[in-house]
Parts: sequence; C-alpha cells; structure tokens
Amino acid sequence: MYKGSQRSSATRSQVEAATEIARLETELQQGADFAQLAGAHSDCPSKAKGGDLGMFGRGQMVGPFEDAAFGLPVGGTSGVIETPFGYHLIKRTA
Repeated sequence: MYKGSQRSSATRSQVEAATEIARLETELQQGADFAQLAGAHSDCPSKAKGGDLGMFGRGQMVGPFEDAAFGLPVGGTSGVIETPFGYHLIKRTA
C-alpha cells in the first residue's frame, strides 16, 4: 500500500512502495520464500498467514488482481500487479 491507495494507512509514497515491491520481486526471483516475505513486508491482514488469502473465486477480487491470480499456473508467482489498493505479488497455490 501507499499513501492515497484505497483503505491504506501507509505513509510511504507511491514511488517508495514501487521501489519496495520491485525489491521483493527480485528476492522472490532469487529463491526467497514467498510466505516469509509476505509475513515480513505485507500491509494486508493476510500477512499473519504468510500472505495466504485462502480460496476465492472469480468476482471476489479487483480485476487486475483476479486476472493475474487466475492466469498463473499452480505454484506460479506473478510479477508486480497494481490495483487501487496498491502493489501486489501473487503466488497461486491451488
């Protein structure tokens, strides 16, 4: 999240958030554990579960997030996705 994104209490700027998510994407590409990074860096309440959002179907998430999630193979990780809520990295587990 960044200051001004929906439901955000973050104080970081959009540029700072973009820089941080790009760094996390690089760490994932180099083999870092998704759940550990999510637990340490996510602004989403799912951070307590290592970023696990549980099962969800189509129509439950905002468009860009949903398109990316359902476009991934099981086990795949997305690049950076931007939604009105901020920036996201998604790992599909099921």
